[in-house]
Amino acid sequence: MAEIRIEKTAHPKEKPDSGNLSFGKYFTDHMFVMNYEKDKGWFDPRIVPFAPFEISPAAMVLHYAPEVFEGLKAYRRPDGSVQLFRPQENIARMNRSAERMCLPQIDPELFMEALLALVRTDSDWVPAGEDTTLYIRPFLFATDPKLGVHAPSMCTFAIILSPVGPYFPEGVNPVKIFIEKEDVRAVRGGTGFAKCGGNYAGSLRAGERAEANGFAQVLWLDGVEKKYVEEGGGMNIMFKIKDKVVTPALLGTVLPGITRKSVIEMLKSWNIEVEERLVTLEEILTGIKNGDVEEAWCCGTAAVISPIGEFATEDEQYTIGGFKSGPLALKLYHALTDLQFGRTEDSFGWTVRVA
Repeated sequence: MAEIRIEKTAHPKEKPDSGNLSFGKYFTDHMFVMNYEKDKGWFDPRIVPFAPFEISPAAMVLHYAPEVFEGLKAYRRPDGSVQLFRPQENIARMNRSAERMCLPQIDPELFMEALLALVRTDSDWVPAGEDTTLYIRPFLFATDPKLGVHAPSMCTFAIILSPVGPYFPEGVNPVKIFIEKEDVRAVRGGTGFAKCGGNYAGSLRAGERAEANGFAQVLWLDGVEKKYVEEGGGMNIMFKIKDKVVTPALLGTVLPGITRKSVIEMLKSWNIEVEERLVTLEEILTGIKNGDVEEAWCCGTAAVISPIGEFATEDEQYTIGGFKSGPLALKLYHALTDLQFGRTEDSFGWTVRVA
């Protein structure tokens, strides 16, 4: 495995106030970069001062969008040390996404060492304020300086770091979700399971419409019949229906979220039944009306758990649990964040110490 070269910045930045952090606005002093060429593989892994990339205007990523990314966090423990949460899962998912987009695989051991080395280098950027973390964004994109639709032969892999506050500043409070029936996020055989920018670009129009009308997210339905529930905005979605939790199955259109996986495993450890299956919109709306749907929440790296208080169409509202955060959603939020921040023992073996 190639040794990671480290070039420290000569001009460290002033760190932002940890009590006033927004999401993805500030970036640390350094970044990890590595290059790829088809005839030589990956080369020159390095940590260098955070700076713009220089790429050709003809770079493939700018025209045909072969790129993928990941998102995970570093957490400041009560003893001052730093840890990551299930980074192996992010590494594996990024390689699955890369395979779908015809991008080269990254050696998992090198990927992990790059994560650890970069976070160690900028460890003093990991904030210690309540609900603050260091967001980690690995990304991979094609840089071939020529036009034409073909598999990439030149790529850049990079990791950048950003100290962040809570994704939803209002806290773990319920949000309103608009049921999107015009635009779709993904279809089977497409890229729905991959974490690539095109999935998010295609969701922006619906998201903007929803936000303009006072909604936090949209509820995505399947792309063929517009009958089955798939995701809530950019997050996975779950429902407590009577004595079990139900979530859409991973059938190629739903992102296999690491928080989703962790929630399922945690629920099963509590002896709560979890069903991964097709979930119809009709089942959910009828269940809200008759009280069978007791709670609903989205889950993802940025927000962890985001309770849902209301689903809405253009002419009808469906309120869940009196528009209050449900007890199971709150229990999951506190159990996950306590584990991630090292406030409780990690009986699952999910955390990785940085140093």
